[in-house]
Amino acid sequence: WFASLRANLERETGKTLDQWVEIVRRECQETKPRARAEWLKAAYGLGQNRAASIFAVAYPESGGWDDAAGLRAALWTDPASTTILAAAEAAVADLPGVVTGQRKRYTAWSHKAQFAALRPLKGGQAVLGLAVTPDASPRLAEPKNEGWSERLKAKLALASPAEVDAEVKALLKAAWERS
Repeated sequence: WFASLRANLERETGKTLDQWVEIVRRECQETKPRARAEWLKAAYGLGQNRAASIFAVAYPESGGWDDAAGLRAALWTDPASTTILAAAEAAVADLPGVVTGQRKRYTAWSHKAQFAALRPLKGGQAVLGLAVTPDASPRLAEPKNEGWSERLKAKLALASPAEVDAEVKALLKAAWERS
């Protein structure tokens, strides 16, 4: 996914990855990843994914988004939460064309667009975001400040892998179909 993002960067922005790296090294005064991304969006209109791809090259010591294994290991440290992640991964495994993306705060699943994300919570739990409306199930709630894609309109708190049941699998499939 990141390889295709980088390959299309010049076509979509008119600048190569090397040119963007030079721009951010020369102009960006921010030192924190979120502030850097906000600066790049405000100054040049580039979104979060393109910014992450550029900053991964410009500031490799920051641990870029392309280090999926490192991000995953740092995020999923609680064994109980990790079992919920495994159950969610099993639930999306049979959906065609699913791409898993690892972010600093969550694991995301996409098809043509992101359709779900899972974030660990304290106490061995997790919260699942879905690209369906909250009225799709009485178990769903509206997300507030989750930090994942704005496409994810509903969330579901999960306390154990057993809660990734037939209904959650159906919700994941419905979200996948919308993507």
